[in-house]
Amino acid sequence: MQKQVADASAAIQGIRSGMTLMLGGFGLCGIPENCIAALAATDLTDLTCISNNAGVDDFGLGLLLQSRQIKKMIASYVGENGEFERQMLDGSLQVDLIPQGSLAERCRAGGAGIPAFFTPAGYGTEVGEGKEVRDFNGRPHILERALVADFALVKAWRGDTDGNLIYKGTARNFNPVMAMAGRITVAEVEELVPAGELDPNQIHTPGVFVQRIFRGTNYEKRIEQRTTRPRHAG
Repeated sequence: MQKQVADASAAIQGIRSGMTLMLGGFGLCGIPENCIAALAATDLTDLTCISNNAGVDDFGLGLLLQSRQIKKMIASYVGENGEFERQMLDGSLQVDLIPQGSLAERCRAGGAGIPAFFTPAGYGTEVGEGKEVRDFNGRPHILERALVADFALVKAWRGDTDGNLIYKGTARNFNPVMAMAGRITVAEVEELVPAGELDPNQIHTPGVFVQRIFRGTNYEKRIEQRTTRPRHAG
């Protein structure tokens, strides 16, 4: 199976308005920058996006929010995006906020073929309203359903032409579980090598989960909030 495609525009072929997309990354680290830019250049609308966060106003998923291409966000942390806030408050954007661990596990469960699981996270809050509750070891747990997507868009440090992926650092938080949970998974990588060149012991996502792969370009790798200590003289 030929998995390598030329670029992001080729990689997102088949994505249609109204589909559900998973987008990997943590904050602005390890996000599929090229794929997001390619989506922003289309006329796709009514997308449901599952991501740990919603980018910032002019980068990441913030680009799709600016162009009003997202109908619903399923996310954990969204506090860095003013456009997200405006659309949520005016009612034009549907929002499902999920505890971060529950979001990760719902994606992992979707990729593993597990339809639902019980967790104590969110019990007694708005997150748990209307959900089935059971006691385990004397503690109430709520039922959370797995998440899957029409397309998963992930970003890795290195990959090979068979779709095997290696992530670096923080980018390993959500990309691996989302790569498993897409019906079609697209991977953009900083370095693309021939099959067989990656050490099998270092592979985080096996190629069986990846249908399309390409070498990305012009990565900005922005920092959400740069925090440094004052430098003391002497």
